[in-house]
Amino acid sequence: MEELEHTCPHPRTTLIEPAIFARETSCDCRAPHEKLTIEQARRGTPVDRPVRVYADGIFDLFHSGHARALMQAKNLFPNTYLLVGVCSDELTHKYKGFTVMTEQERYEALRHCRYVDEVLRDAPWTLTPKFLDKHKIDFVAHDDIPYSSAGSEDVYKHIKEAGMFVPTQRTEGISTSDIITRIVRDYDVYARRNLQRGYTAKELNVSYINKQVLQERSGRMLSYALSPRESPCNSPPRELSPLRSPSPPSPPARWHNARPSPPTSPKGASASMSSMSEGDEDEN
Repeated sequence: MEELEHTCPHPRTTLIEPAIFARETSCDCRAPHEKLTIEQARRGTPVDRPVRVYADGIFDLFHSGHARALMQAKNLFPNTYLLVGVCSDELTHKYKGFTVMTEQERYEALRHCRYVDEVLRDAPWTLTPKFLDKHKIDFVAHDDIPYSSAGSEDVYKHIKEAGMFVPTQRTEGISTSDIITRIVRDYDVYARRNLQRGYTAKELNVSYINKQVLQERSGRMLSYALSPRESPCNSPPRELSPLRSPSPPSPPARWHNARPSPPTSPKGASASMSSMSEGDEDEN
């Protein structure tokens, strides 16, 4: 029998173009993909194909914590091909909560991260054997905190039991939830900031009266609020939650004509309190 050669795509060697979007499957290689141990992969075997590592998450408001997690995943093995799965708005709103960025914006953000070789859109919330086999995934990279979501105590439990899980380390002090908390907490500061930059009250979803108040207070209070001692960015980071799905902060009561509440589901109450990663806890 003729021995088939591996035709798997190789890691990017140039950074002048964004990462590709996955098709139905990006790896049409017909050669058998033998199961690897972590020790084998770290020794650089197999030599005839890259080690396919998968990392997934939400990646809302893509930040340095996300990038550092993907950097770790990319450098797990000598020849890593990094596939990154990004969950859709529908799945994210159902199991985790409302996002700031749309799924298309989140997909594009990942394409322009230097560590990413390929982006899988509309990634599944729970990884199935069929999905792993379809994309010829050798290992799954994520931080090692158990993530309770979608009726599971840990959505990566079966991956760990199969010997396919490789942990990465979280970046303390930065998460999507913390960024959103800063904005919500210092709403007046950022509302005045954008009014001064030409945004309308309608675009900011504030009433005419609130607009006048914000503009009248913009001078002295804005300078004080953005002083080094009181800057929102200098506030101590919130302790990270080990849960996958913290609920997004509720908007302040003083907001007028507030944006409609994000979609919920029967599972939302438990799931929203249960990351990835961006879980944005959360870095997922």
